[in-house]
Amino acid sequence: MLGMPAERPAADFTIDQDWPAYAPDEHQRWRTLFRRQEAQLVGRAATEFLAGLDILGTAGDGIPDFQRLNAILWPRTGWRVVAVPGLVPDAVFFAHLAARRFPAARFIRPAERMDYIQEPDVFHDVFGHVPLLANPIFADFMAAYGRQGLAALGRNRLDNLARLYWYTVEFGLIRTPQGLRIYGSGIVSSRAEVLYSLEDPRPRRIAFDLERVMRSRYRIDAFQETYFVIDDYRDLFAALDRDLSAIYKRVAARPALAPGEACAEDRCIPLAAEARP
Repeated sequence: MLGMPAERPAADFTIDQDWPAYAPDEHQRWRTLFRRQEAQLVGRAATEFLAGLDILGTAGDGIPDFQRLNAILWPRTGWRVVAVPGLVPDAVFFAHLAARRFPAARFIRPAERMDYIQEPDVFHDVFGHVPLLANPIFADFMAAYGRQGLAALGRNRLDNLARLYWYTVEFGLIRTPQGLRIYGSGIVSSRAEVLYSLEDPRPRRIAFDLERVMRSRYRIDAFQETYFVIDDYRDLFAALDRDLSAIYKRVAARPALAPGEACAEDRCIPLAAEARP
């Protein structure tokens, strides 16, 4: 972990962020990443995401201090950011979300990998995810996702639920009166996919449908071939605020879909007609 001392995590995989231990060049990397994404997201990111950036003040002088973020976030939506060494086991991740704790890596990507890093770092986690946790509706959805994740582990349906997270929390689009906007953290934190997701004619953009999403495989090594589009964050919360047993049963009875594969019931949203009435 660059610039950070080794530390044995607690049982829930949390560690001390140890904000004073960040080196000046690590803070500079955050500032570089922040400034280039901030400029690119104007007119492209969802207004709720941009509002969250303003509320939390995540630019600062460098990598944010999680304690300072929590002092702002907790009174608004009851969420906190907790530091973890990196990726954590599924059960631990879901338990944190269900308890309104977002596990964020504390390390930042090295200078030679500024454009892409496979394992989520502090920039992806905090810049990409945390701003929308200041939005009450999205914050409730994320807690519901944690609860459903714990249930999915017992039902052996984690693959289906993971696809929902991928195509919404990580790579989701929302339709607004001004046109398509980005809310997924994997896009807002990616210099290249911001433009690709909104302006490139190659990917398919499909109206959100929970069962369709749960059947859709994805790739982690390339731009998305399919994006799912919501009209409101309430769509996400409503999708999970119920018993999913019947949905899992229907999904299991149908074949999984390859990334980019078309489906007869798809409601595609062309770029030329992307604005919501």
